[in-house]
Amino acid sequence: MKVLVVTGIWPPDPGGPASHAPALARFLRGRGHTVEVVTTAVTAPAAQQFEIHWISRRAPAPLRHLRVANLVRTYARGADVVYATSMVRRAAIGAAAARKPLVVKLVSDEVFERQRRSGRFVGTLEEFQVARGARVALLRGTRNRALRRASHVFCPSAYLRAFALGWGIDPARVSVLPNPAPDLPSLPPREEIRSELQLDGHVLAFAGRLGPQKSLGAALEALARTPGVTLAIAGDGPERPALQDRARELGLDGRTRFLGSIEREGVLRLFRAADASLLSSSWENLPHTVLESLAVGTPVIATAVGGVPEVVRDGVNGLLVRPGDSEALAAAISRFFADDGLRRELAHAAEASVSGYTEESVFAQIEAALEGAAR
Repeated sequence: MKVLVVTGIWPPDPGGPASHAPALARFLRGRGHTVEVVTTAVTAPAAQQFEIHWISRRAPAPLRHLRVANLVRTYARGADVVYATSMVRRAAIGAAAARKPLVVKLVSDEVFERQRRSGRFVGTLEEFQVARGARVALLRGTRNRALRRASHVFCPSAYLRAFALGWGIDPARVSVLPNPAPDLPSLPPREEIRSELQLDGHVLAFAGRLGPQKSLGAALEALARTPGVTLAIAGDGPERPALQDRARELGLDGRTRFLGSIEREGVLRLFRAADASLLSSSWENLPHTVLESLAVGTPVIATAVGGVPEVVRDGVNGLLVRPGDSEALAAAISRFFADDGLRRELAHAAEASVSGYTEESVFAQIEAALEGAAR
């Protein structure tokens, strides 16, 4: 089988889709399939064992979208099936033009995220589902047509599947498939990594894109209420300058470390070094970083949003708080570091809690859907 993978981001970009797409591509290639990739990037992606076709993200949006659709159409002609982890509308247009089947991994409501990024909507994902307007109606229409064309749609959480069904997608073609926990590389002992990263004392870690969704301002405010705790932040994004300014305003210069974008193994090492990972998001689907943290034995302190509670169990492998409440987040951080027994229990349960989410089992289900669509 020849598979064309379509993804909007690619390493060294931060975020789950940037790690999912190359990991799946390597898996498929290892199973004897041929893989090509269409993506967007700021600079040329590093060479891989498969061919990568890319469009510069610096190009104006309308031109970039057109180029992506054309690339998908061009390379889908020689493929058996197209698999899209994002840029779903462009993938659907290109696959339709090439008359090839499409399988989708739905990671978000793209219309909601576009409206949030542009400042046209400031509410929650749930509130957005009843938002009105000509632009919203147009974007929803194109999104729904693209998803309805797909042979199968995977959602990483039951939370997101419920939204997809509300958009009129056939329930028989929409299934829940959690993001995989990573196949771990050989990692040094925790204390060795802490020494390399110059981390000591009580340490929290965050990894991801520094954008509005992650609500890292709330994390910084919580940190200001919990003396003696350091937050290491891996990732980049539009809010980084403002977050660095806010950290200085709160007197957190010595307790926040902005590490910039780092490769996936570096994220795993950071999580291994931390006492807990921190997720202060105002909305989520099911972040890869939650599974990555748990996989290396590090519990998660998170807001109870989206599909996060489907994996993080409060008081079992992490602590959950309501979103948008920095005081509640600070209380959870204080409780975590004040109770040695709780900290040990959560850490002990972390790795086992995601043992069923192996890349082998998750990717094999995607492979089966791709093969079914390609028949």
